[in-house]
Amino acid sequence: MDTGKVTIHDIARRLNIDSSTVSRALNDSPRVSQKTKDKISEMAQSMGYQRNLMASNLRKNVSNSIGVVVPRISRHFFSSVIQGIEETAYNTGYSVFICQSLEELERERNIIKTLVANRVDGVLISISMETSNYDHFQLLNKQGVPYVFFDRHCDIVGNNNVIINDFKGGYDATKHLISKGCKSIIHFSGPGHLEIYKNRLGGYKEALIDSGFPFKEEHVISSKLMESDGIGIIKSLLEKGVEFDGIFCANDHVAIGAIKFMNNLGIKIPEEVAIVGFNNEPVSNVITPSLTTIHQPGFEMGIKAAELLIKNMKNQNGIFTSETIMMDTNLIERNSSRR
Repeated sequence: MDTGKVTIHDIARRLNIDSSTVSRALNDSPRVSQKTKDKISEMAQSMGYQRNLMASNLRKNVSNSIGVVVPRISRHFFSSVIQGIEETAYNTGYSVFICQSLEELERERNIIKTLVANRVDGVLISISMETSNYDHFQLLNKQGVPYVFFDRHCDIVGNNNVIINDFKGGYDATKHLISKGCKSIIHFSGPGHLEIYKNRLGGYKEALIDSGFPFKEEHVISSKLMESDGIGIIKSLLEKGVEFDGIFCANDHVAIGAIKFMNNLGIKIPEEVAIVGFNNEPVSNVITPSLTTIHQPGFEMGIKAAELLIKNMKNQNGIFTSETIMMDTNLIERNSSRR
């Protein structure tokens, strides 16, 4: 027998009872005696019966599942957030579907449509670098699907967000470089329309002004923050003759590209140029010199985001809360700035 296709009717025929009785027993109905339940359960197990959870959930209008959308699973920060999400979801009886936008808006739009079509009970989202239009999130609103942004969020009133204090992170990183004697600090920023990079830039700017240094627009260079961007930006700055002795990078990957390129040119780090990253990727501790960086609590963020989403999913009246949870960062000093 193909045990993967055993139905309640097969069990009923084997026991010579009504299929409705089998159904009630497997759903633990009080209308069926415990003796009959035990007999049916034993037969179902021996025949390899598997409940059709999808059909059962459709009848209840739930899927017991959460959709998670991240830019890249390969990034350590996002994988640590996913760990926190999965642990929380598992402990509360939810499955998790993980999707990656690969930093593409169109891919992100299609993922949202697919998750809604598959009737997920809620969605956790960290938006792509291309996302400046938020129309696709209206589909979630129309379908009554609660959602929570984490890390990269949209500045829209009424959203639920779990974020870090990006402004403070940018401020602390820049102040650290100033404390090490840096007087001309460049900022490698991400796309300017994204809130996290606006806030990291804001922290950089305020730290300069508080320390009596001028803020110069030309010292802010935006990119997709890939390792190759770090190489390209340093090359361009040197070709233009721009003088700098410190760099604050909005992530570790672009910082690592800059370090590798400066190492190849014989530029001494941190003696000639001190550098600070953001994210605390594992590679930042093994590159030479090791990278000073801003640590983000990814695992804890995943737990908080999942808890906030599940709270909204369990709200029976369909009225979702609007809450922003802000988590703190801390600077980890390593050799790239240890003068």
